[in-house]
Amino acid sequence: MLGEDIRRPGYLELFETGVLAERARILDESLRCCTLCPRRCGVDRKAGQTGFCGVGAEPRVAALSIHPWEEPPLSGSRGSGTVFFSGCTLKCRFCQNYPISQLGVGRGFSVEELAAGLMKLQKKGAHNINLVTPTHQVAAFVGGLLHAVPLGLNIPIVYNSSGYERLETLALLEGIVDIYLPDIKYADPQVAAYLSAAPDYVSVNRAALVEMWRQVGHLRTDADGLARRGMIVRHLVLPEDLSGTADNLDFLVRTLGTEVWVSLMCQYFPAHEAFGNPPLHRRVTEEEYDRAFRTMTELGILHGFTQEHPDEDALC
Repeated sequence: MLGEDIRRPGYLELFETGVLAERARILDESLRCCTLCPRRCGVDRKAGQTGFCGVGAEPRVAALSIHPWEEPPLSGSRGSGTVFFSGCTLKCRFCQNYPISQLGVGRGFSVEELAAGLMKLQKKGAHNINLVTPTHQVAAFVGGLLHAVPLGLNIPIVYNSSGYERLETLALLEGIVDIYLPDIKYADPQVAAYLSAAPDYVSVNRAALVEMWRQVGHLRTDADGLARRGMIVRHLVLPEDLSGTADNLDFLVRTLGTEVWVSLMCQYFPAHEAFGNPPLHRRVTEEEYDRAFRTMTELGILHGFTQEHPDEDALC
């Protein structure tokens, strides 16, 4: 809904009532036998052990920067304040950020340093704090947020994730996250197993999307068209429809309704291990992307974003 008068970010109320501190404590304690993500490795991250994600208890961040190229309601005129967390709960063969997600590029922060970084993004004019791949580091983030609120942090929190989330963890984020920006990557468990080492991705992802929608609902913006609360679902079209576009979009419509905002992306390019894995070795054709767009419109999805084909070779 456009131009709606949206209340201030929910985490400010949770801070004032002491709920944010209690959530931070629970999440921090959970690291002693980590079950934050669906893999539930059970390692003691407080003791320095690492599980599938490869990250310990302290924040590990690759970059904090102003990003002008997110969806328009997120980037606005001044950009989105992105926090690129190191590590990931998936192992995507085609990951375009694999040095950060799989090789662990980044450096350790204290929660106080993370809070200072969040404040720098706000002072630079960021419209929001955009947590990129935060699933395995939500304990560190909420700890940082607890320190940032007394410093004056007061802009919306965007949870930008793969959509591979544990419901119990999402429950602890209710009221903290203002805007969910999850992926819906696959419709076939075998494809998810091969491409991302997550055979349970489809069922886990779909349950997570329903929970995110329950928490924040459809996208709401202020008078300037900036997102203040709600959800945008991203779907990256893959070569030869490995992404199962029609099935995924149909699920969104049947479950969440046609008001759900969808970002239909054609920015796939071969990276990481994709070069030796046809058809991932090529980009998406114009025909493939057009077919995905037609499906989106035929299903009656009312709101969303598409991407332009950038060159004359009909490749996204």
